[in-house]
Amino acid sequence: MPLALHATVVDASTCRPIRNAAVDIWHCDAGGVYSGFGAGTSNRTFLRGMQRTNANGLAVLKTIYPGWYQGRTVHIHVKVHIGGNVVHTGQLYFPDTLTDKVYRRSPYKARPGRTTRNSNDFVFANGGKNSLLSMKSDGAGGYVASIAMGVVRA
Repeated sequence: MPLALHATVVDASTCRPIRNAAVDIWHCDAGGVYSGFGAGTSNRTFLRGMQRTNANGLAVLKTIYPGWYQGRTVHIHVKVHIGGNVVHTGQLYFPDTLTDKVYRRSPYKARPGRTTRNSNDFVFANGGKNSLLSMKSDGAGGYVASIAMGVVRA
């Protein structure tokens, strides 16, 4: 399922957009597999990427709706880098009702049995509601996810 992630980076003190911040993401595929992890996968880089923000603080990353793995709710890992320093590390989350809808389609439906939802995820419980993505249809069968992240410059 195509997903365009629109991540806006702003200064947490002034709410002004930060130009040229690097937004770095990674997540698992529809089968729950991460690239770069496990035996023989160190050279794989699928579903990992980085984009720089524009003058409005916006980075657009084109990816797919993430899969899930046992014990965790659906999420995307994110880091924000400014001037070579990591100024934010976190996870981005999806509304469970939308995930349920997406997971009724192929290839996601090949893995039934997702039991961890936002409400019972141990990481989401520690402020994940603040990292819940705003979602809308892209009009072409995929989704656009949006979030603004306030960061403190290092």
